[in-house]
Amino acid sequence: MKKTYKINGMHCASCAAMIELDLEDAGVSAKCSYANQNLVVEKDQVNIEKIKEVVEKAGYELVI
Repeated sequence: MKKTYKINGMHCASCAAMIELDLEDAGVSAKCSYANQNLVVEKDQVNIEKIKEVVEKAGYELVI
């Protein structure tokens, strides 16, 4: 099962790639899409506080 979150502040595909890499470094497997302005995470990996911290540290807003 997957959970989808909206992300505000992405300006290009590189932004999405950077978020994915930062989350991967934090141990979270996710797919980020600039075109859809969202983040898709496997439900069993959802630690929303950790994900929010990583996304916000990178300069973006995770909409819960």
